[in-house]
Amino acid sequence: MEIVRFLDIAATSAAVTATSGRKAKIELLAAALRRLDPGEIVAGAAYLAGELRQRQTGVGWAALRDRPPPAADPTLTVAAVDEAIAELSTVAGTGSQSRRKQLLGALFSAATEPEQTLLTGLFSGELRQGAQAGLLAEAVASAAGVPSTVVRRALLLSGDLKLVAAAALTGGAPALAQIQLRVGTPLSPMLAGSAPDVAAALLATGTPAVVDAKLDGIRIQVHRSGNEVAIFTRSLDDITSRLPEVAEAVRSLPLREAILDGEAMLTDDAGRPRPFQETSSRTATRNTPTTRRTPARPDPATPSAAPAAGPTTGSAATSGVPVVDPVALGGGPAEGSAVAPAAPGAVPAVNPASEPAAPETAPADSPATGSSAPGGLPAPTPAVSGGAASSGLAASGGGIRPFFFDLLHLDGVDLLDEPGRARWAALGGVVPESLIVGRTEVETGEEAAAAFAAALAAGQEGVVIKAPDAPYDVGRRGSAWVKVKPRHTLDLVVLAVERGSGRRKGRLSNLHLGARDPRTGEFVMLGKTFKGLTDELLRWQTERFQQLAVSDDGWVVRVRPEQVVEIAFDGVQTSTRYPGGVALRFARVLRYRDDKPAAEADTIDAVQALNAAHPPPPT
Repeated sequence: MEIVRFLDIAATSAAVTATSGRKAKIELLAAALRRLDPGEIVAGAAYLAGELRQRQTGVGWAALRDRPPPAADPTLTVAAVDEAIAELSTVAGTGSQSRRKQLLGALFSAATEPEQTLLTGLFSGELRQGAQAGLLAEAVASAAGVPSTVVRRALLLSGDLKLVAAAALTGGAPALAQIQLRVGTPLSPMLAGSAPDVAAALLATGTPAVVDAKLDGIRIQVHRSGNEVAIFTRSLDDITSRLPEVAEAVRSLPLREAILDGEAMLTDDAGRPRPFQETSSRTATRNTPTTRRTPARPDPATPSAAPAAGPTTGSAATSGVPVVDPVALGGGPAEGSAVAPAAPGAVPAVNPASEPAAPETAPADSPATGSSAPGGLPAPTPAVSGGAASSGLAASGGGIRPFFFDLLHLDGVDLLDEPGRARWAALGGVVPESLIVGRTEVETGEEAAAAFAAALAAGQEGVVIKAPDAPYDVGRRGSAWVKVKPRHTLDLVVLAVERGSGRRKGRLSNLHLGARDPRTGEFVMLGKTFKGLTDELLRWQTERFQQLAVSDDGWVVRVRPEQVVEIAFDGVQTSTRYPGGVALRFARVLRYRDDKPAAEADTIDAVQALNAAHPPPPT
């Protein structure tokens, strides 16, 4: 097999960018994958996916601005580029900045213009060529001659498309079959769809259904093997060192091996949730390293082992993660119904922190640890939310606490393909109720609405309604889980617009949003969003804001504060980034209000009043 030039990857990337058809994109990617030497597959697949194999390189935008002239002739290979970037990623200590600049300059000097373009996109993380993971997974299947369903399953279990590509292209379906759920290797979590209200959610899930409180925390996946515990985020980053309370809670559970799915949330002394930004600041500290787990490709000749959980030395690079101050952090509209008063008898949003700790021995109607139901599953507990086994934990007081809602593996038994009822019963057999998300089973829309109202009254952000017979659909967002949240809206004024990139290149995209200050008549910026914009809206607002432009620095177009836009958002939080001291969470555009003058836009006082429900803790 011939050595693949880096120019060939750059040419494929450019061709994929210029191609609109899904099938044509897949064919281009598959052809490039087939040409890769076995030793180049991991790096080559990463480049085709628009990313680097090395997670952190220390190369920022400033370093990319001063590029040397491109080379006239192509000399770089995929392997040579990977080796150069690997060396860059290990530079540290005294003189590292100078050394990194030297290495980067040498790499770019050897790159032709198309190769420099690709390298810039890879280092910046802004290579938008339309080769999403789904397309590349299809291309891997085509190149390896294996069913795409087998590739997707392996991808969802491993979370690493590069390594799935290497397994498929070197070992085919047998190698992919060796990629199984492993304790210690995070897998892509099941995701929830959205519905505007509980009635619409129940249409998707059917009845009976289970209603879980939707906590305003961070998604965690916790792996335990013996006394080793590893905690991963939704994006599969290892944050074990940041959550010692969670690790200790899981160590105290009466089990040997488990993979638990849930949320970590900061609570006050009464057990009520603190604002999301306080949880995020405790779990996403600038100076605390994060490790992304990248599982090694299993050897097709050996059976799959289950390594102990916990960080593996040298398994991945580390990086500092900034404090989260989300303004528009993604996700489509998740509209909800108006908040109703709490219904009598509705379940609490979280099993209260004031509940007594679980007894040292399981209650008489709970199974002993390790007992099994037919089919190898742990024996069920009587209720959906389950009885609790001993944890030895005090269930009172504040701090970061885990609240689990699913169990994917228990003591050697995989539960992914089991119905929710079985997984949740097993969860209730080994986790005390104080560490399980508030949950109730409903038969009617009225019962679901009562649970929704109770969750909101307890300070949670909504509910997730679940079909109890559905398996755990790794990495998928379908109709088996549907979230419902209340929708807030504000009429704000556009202060500036940023030029788009990728498929939005040539359009004005990211909106700077302002609320009216009734004392001065000026507008106070609250944040930005590019969510909710259809192609039609992008065309319209590009023309509109060019008409209102007062300055243009090539990136940000400042406009006369005249255009009102209706914005939906999930909440308001304190922020030092913006002059009003507040920012919107998950903001997205609903519609433009040509019927409303800027003088009638919502005020900064109204926004700050929304934030008053969760004041910052006293200093």
